[in-house]
Amino acid sequence: MTSRQSTTHEVLVGYFLWIFGFLGAHRFYYGRQISGTIYFFTLGLLFIGWIVDLFLIPSMNRDADFRFIEGPVNYNIAWLLLTFLGIFGIHRMYCGKWLTGLIFLCTLGLFGIGIIYDFWTLNAQISLINHAARKTATPPL
Repeated sequence: MTSRQSTTHEVLVGYFLWIFGFLGAHRFYYGRQISGTIYFFTLGLLFIGWIVDLFLIPSMNRDADFRFIEGPVNYNIAWLLLTFLGIFGIHRMYCGKWLTGLIFLCTLGLFGIGIIYDFWTLNAQISLINHAARKTATPPL
């Protein structure tokens, strides 16, 4: 019997977000908030860092798989929802945060500031939800 390695993030999703990487989307996805913010304000370090990341995505993916907790909330779905529908709060509703999801829907992501907050913290939010789900799950007999 072989042990299956936890896969919280997918390389394919990383490359898809890399297309928008000059805005830092893939770096935020892999939990690299500081470099994601730098990429956002410098257009991927003037597109040079963005090109280099084409080769770094597999190692960023392995690192994310070790850092984050697998569970019922899928990181890939949540990140795609945040990246493309964040102002509507769909990613928050997907994570079970209906009230703040509705607030995002009515305020266009709390006027953009909530979106930035979620780019910085979404991996941690999902890890907390998945960790809580693991604690409440009954162990197999």
